Amino acid sequence: MKNIPLKIIAVVALLLFAAEALAWHDKTHLMIAKAAGRTSWYNAAGPDLAKIKAGRIETYNHWYNNNALAQVTPQMVFAQIDRYNEHNRLLDAEGHLYGAIIASLRAYDKYVRSGKYAEYHLDYCAHYIGDLSQPLHNIPYDDYNKTWHSATDGVVEDAIWNETDQIIARMYEIRLSADNFEADLAREIARIANIARQLGYRLSRENRNLTREEAYVQLGHSASLLKAVLDRYQTRP
Repeated sequence: MKNIPLKIIAVVALLLFAAEALAWHDKTHLMIAKAAGRTSWYNAAGPDLAKIKAGRIETYNHWYNNNALAQVTPQMVFAQIDRYNEHNRLLDAEGHLYGAIIASLRAYDKYVRSGKYAEYHLDYCAHYIGDLSQPLHNIPYDDYNKTWHSATDGVVEDAIWNETDQIIARMYEIRLSADNFEADLAREIARIANIARQLGYRLSRENRNLTREEAYVQLGHSASLLKAVLDRYQTRP
C-alpha cells in the first residue's frame, strides 16, 4: 500500500462517492415535461430506462457531485459539454449533468441538419433539465446523500400525477436569446444549479428530507428552463 502514489489513493477515495444515483422518480419527470409544454412529455423518463443497458455511458449525464463545493459558473457548464456520454471513472468521477443539457441540444441540431429524426434528443434534454433541480444531484454523494436520495426523488411522486398545477404555479419566465442562446442557457443552468446545491447543503446540515413545498419550487425551476428551451426550438403546440 505504501508504494501506491497518493494521487491514485485520492482518486480511489473519490470514486467511493461517485456511485450511481437515481433522480426524480418517473411521474415527477413526466410532469415537469408536461408542465413545460413538451408534446412528448411521456418520454421524459426514458433516459433513466436507458441506464439499464447503456450503463455508465448514460449514467454520468444525470448528476454532478461537485466534491469541491464550488460555485457553479457558465464556464464550468461549457467545460462539461465534451464529456457528454463519456464514462471514464477516473477522469469523470463527478459526472457532467450541466454539460449534458447543452450537448443533447447540439445532438438535436446535428440530427436536424442531417435530416434524421431528432426529437429523442430533446426528450433527453428534458430529462437532464429535470435532474438539474434535484438538490442531491448537485452536492457530494456522501453518507447524507446516500441515506436521503431515494426519499428526495420520490417526495411528490405519490400525488404529482394530479398536481401538475403545483409546478405551473411556480414557473416563471426565462429568456434565452437567439443570438446568444448557449451562453444564456449556460448562465441559467449555473443559476439553477447553485440554487439546488445551496438547498442541498441546507438539507444536509439539517439532516432531513426535502419538503413537498421545496420540491415543487425546485420543479418550477426545471419546468421554467425547459419551457424556455422548447420555445427556442418551437416544439410546443
